[in-house]
Amino acid sequence: MTARQRRCLWAQVACLSLWPILAVAQSSDTVQNLEACKAGREACDRSKLNAPQSAEVAVAAHERNVANCRNGFDSCDHSKLSAPEATALAVADHERNLSDCNEGISSCDRSKLTPAEAHDYSAAEHARNISECKDGTGACDRSKLSPSEAGAVNTARQQLNASDCKNGTGLCDHSQLTLAEKKEVTAAQRQRNSQNCANGWDECDHSELTAAEAKLTARSEQQRNFASCKDGQETCDYAKLTPAETKTLADAEHKRNYTACLKGYGYCDPSRLTVEETRTIHPGN
Repeated sequence: MTARQRRCLWAQVACLSLWPILAVAQSSDTVQNLEACKAGREACDRSKLNAPQSAEVAVAAHERNVANCRNGFDSCDHSKLSAPEATALAVADHERNLSDCNEGISSCDRSKLTPAEAHDYSAAEHARNISECKDGTGACDRSKLSPSEAGAVNTARQQLNASDCKNGTGLCDHSQLTLAEKKEVTAAQRQRNSQNCANGWDECDHSELTAAEAKLTARSEQQRNFASCKDGQETCDYAKLTPAETKTLADAEHKRNYTACLKGYGYCDPSRLTVEETRTIHPGN
């Protein structure tokens, strides 16, 4: 075999060995191009599609257009919908608009409602306005209230204001309270202040406490301080402990220290042990 023949033979072998790699690369490019076309991306090259692939792309494009129309996107092309699809879209659009109207959403188009739907919408809108006027929320339009409705709204707002004043929440207007309501509000405020003081909460005014309430608050504060001292919290004020509380804490600490020294766990201060305790821990001493 001549040198030229050997070179030709090696060239053929090289081509055959590279063929699978080239085939895989071409297959990957084909798949990627097909996916790009089905997704409607700019990278799509329709000239590289075969007949079955073109059919797949057409189906995907149609489904995407149907979805765009259902979602109200500008890219929707109504001319490409089939008759059943156009009907289903019209039904969905009507129901969505009706729902928007019933819920008071600004996208509601009243002109697209049927006479019966428009009547129900007006009734719902009127009821919603009454509710907003009573609650003091939303866009209350008192001009749309009948005399009886206006009276009911005034009563509801009076009750709501009294409730806000008693609970210390909302937009309380004391000037709108009746004499009876003022008494109830004063009693509620006193009770709330007493609870705040007894529980150690903010917005406690000790000057507003009665003698009995001040005594209860002092006892609660004493109990909280003793509890914080027992737990070793930094909020403990040892100066406020009673002699009995001081002894109880000292006994408990002495016991804890002895146990820590005896078992070798926890903070141990040998200098605070009695002679007998020291002998128990170190029998040889």
